[in-house]
Amino acid sequence: MKKALIFGITGQDGSYMAELLLEKGYEVHGMYRRSATGNTRNIEPILNRIVLHRGDLADVTSIYRVIGKVEPVELYNFADQDHVGWSYDLIDYASDITGSAVARILECVQQTQPSIRVLQPVSSNIFGRAESPQTEETPLRPQSPYGCAKAYAFLTARYYRDVHNLFCTCPIFYNQESPRRHHDFVTRKITTAVARIYRGLQEVLYVGDLSIQIDVGYAKEYVEAAWSMLQLPRADDFIICTGVTHSLQALAEEAFKVVGLEAKDYLRVDPTLMRPGKTDVLVGDASKANRTFGFAPRIKMPELMHMMVHHDLQLLDRELGLRGTEGAGPAGNMGVG
Repeated sequence: MKKALIFGITGQDGSYMAELLLEKGYEVHGMYRRSATGNTRNIEPILNRIVLHRGDLADVTSIYRVIGKVEPVELYNFADQDHVGWSYDLIDYASDITGSAVARILECVQQTQPSIRVLQPVSSNIFGRAESPQTEETPLRPQSPYGCAKAYAFLTARYYRDVHNLFCTCPIFYNQESPRRHHDFVTRKITTAVARIYRGLQEVLYVGDLSIQIDVGYAKEYVEAAWSMLQLPRADDFIICTGVTHSLQALAEEAFKVVGLEAKDYLRVDPTLMRPGKTDVLVGDASKANRTFGFAPRIKMPELMHMMVHHDLQLLDRELGLRGTEGAGPAGNMGVG
């Protein structure tokens, strides 16, 4: 039985990976930090089938201890400060946890168990200002602290692969969404607000730039692609995307359509939600992944929005059922950023 270690196992991608590995017969271990304690809803159904270890990417001793204790064959690092908007206000933290922590992990692997296969996901935000579509060879020009940190992680992974011969592969993920996405992210904010507006708990939804274009796919499919990458005979980097963009306006319209509402009646633009760093249209070319291991996204944007809205309606209805009818009426101007 193969052993796998997942950093960030309680998050969207980490939890999908844990389920996938269990299906494939792995012994699955995960490291989780103090602030994630009690926040295990994404892995609740599999808690009795995995092993959790305490640790933090800010603490190199815990990284070293957990890797040494588990002795995994494969290591998946989905842990980081993964919110672009927050990174503008948390520059040092984003740089450390999203960037420098990758060097800590890979140095621990290189010094102790260099045979471990490491998956280090990065983001399309490493490109920032670039011609479209982007490929694996597109020059890096990030426009946010998060993008800069991911660029450092990407280059560090390449360094350990080229110089120390570690098997370290990088999926370059474009926007990947699912019902497990945190509410801080704009797609989940939209679907949560749609459910609340439909149930009379919210009146409008505040958003930033509705014109931005997003290449968005289903996180579960992207995680499956990441696993396939780690099974290849040689480590490499691959763009994982749909190759199609939609405006934030189009995503919102599709979400409201699920419940029979018109987005224009509820959307409000809040200038304070505009990001200071502007990227070009980030749309990828996943042909290399398609040629190499057959990656082809199946879930498109409309189906994804429907999936997320229905999930959030079910969540809200369970909450309302627990509380009876209390608070079920309109709750005023409770917009979401």
